[in-house]
Amino acid sequence: MSSIQIAFLALAGMLALMAIRVPIAISLGLAAFCGMGALLGFSAAFRLLGSAPFEFGASWELSAVPLFLLMGNLAYRGGLTSSLFKAARLWLSRLPGGLAVAANFASAIFAAASGSSMATAAAMGRLAIPEMLKYRYDPGLATATVAAAGTLGAVIPPSIMFVLFGWYTETPIGKLLIAGIIPGILMAGMFAAYIIVRSIVQPDCAPPPDDAPTWRERFEVLLEVWPSPLLILSVIGGIYSGLTTATEAAAFGAFAALVIALVKGGLSWESLRVCLVDTLHATASLFLIAISAVILTRFLAIAGIPDFMGGLVVDMNLGPYGVILFMVIMYVILGCFLDPIGIMLITLPILMPMWAAVDLDLIWMGVLVVILLEVGLITPPVGLNAFVIKSVIGEQVSLTAIFRGLLWFVLMDLIVIAILVAFPEISTFLPAFVEH
Repeated sequence: MSSIQIAFLALAGMLALMAIRVPIAISLGLAAFCGMGALLGFSAAFRLLGSAPFEFGASWELSAVPLFLLMGNLAYRGGLTSSLFKAARLWLSRLPGGLAVAANFASAIFAAASGSSMATAAAMGRLAIPEMLKYRYDPGLATATVAAAGTLGAVIPPSIMFVLFGWYTETPIGKLLIAGIIPGILMAGMFAAYIIVRSIVQPDCAPPPDDAPTWRERFEVLLEVWPSPLLILSVIGGIYSGLTTATEAAAFGAFAALVIALVKGGLSWESLRVCLVDTLHATASLFLIAISAVILTRFLAIAGIPDFMGGLVVDMNLGPYGVILFMVIMYVILGCFLDPIGIMLITLPILMPMWAAVDLDLIWMGVLVVILLEVGLITPPVGLNAFVIKSVIGEQVSLTAIFRGLLWFVLMDLIVIAILVAFPEISTFLPAFVEH
């Protein structure tokens, strides 16, 4: 049996393990270990198993991951969500579908502060969905808006996805984080446009609220939302100006989130303990998957998969847009069944040689990959954000209604992807001004 056949057999075994609900980290690591054993012998496989975790842990750039996770947990536990939705509601509620538009943009801002899609969906779901249902909004629209807007957390910096993509592909993480700004704003704008158009065409799905806020109320509420813009600017501003690396910006962001939460009085000793424990759990889970992905990558490289995939692209004459179309189809299908981070670390060893063969920009590809991964968070049957929303609202809205409402937001995401493919400068313009 050739090395390529062994590699594909190992990948098939990995997918089979995932299909029977074996955790992703174990599936990746076990497939790579057995494949390496079949290829070079199990003594080589054990040596790789011993060296990969140390080499992974020695990567300084990855220290940004627990720091961004801590920042997001502090923002969530520190109570930054209520003032954001209140401000957005007062300023935007008179628009068609105004409460949904407000939930969308409030989620975008909180996502930028927390960096977590599911935390954004959970936090905003508790505030915004009951308010929309109170004003007789269509349940599918109300729930889908918050679930979809939560996906902005991985696109608008800070983003754990971009950190992991940058580490794996050896792409400057600071440039990747900045690259997500304009696409993230474009996604939020596309979601808002859909809500407004639908509310005009179907007024019954989003009745206007009875109350009319005064200008005094609108300006007064702005005094309550200063922490979120400050937190976002402290991270993005440091990276964009060149004053901080992505890791330094993450450290400063975590410290700023702690100070803001203490000043607002929303953080007790118990909630701080919960923040730290949640950060440790999430970091351990992510790193275990990443270590397994490193082992898998080494095995695939030894087996010759990079050269094989690069040659396949050349032989099939796919071209840049053929490779991108293949990538989109693959991520949309895998996103229906697997966890986003697992998908990324599984697919990058296969995609990187294909990108190299047609000379695709890694910053551009990073943005497309992260958006495609976020589409998986809202597609059935394993759309995690939909399940987060369902857990928040209980039996008020069925899971079927949530997924039905999300189909339009998936379409908006695919339109954004098409725009970014047609105009790559949207993703690469701002990173060109970042030094690292």
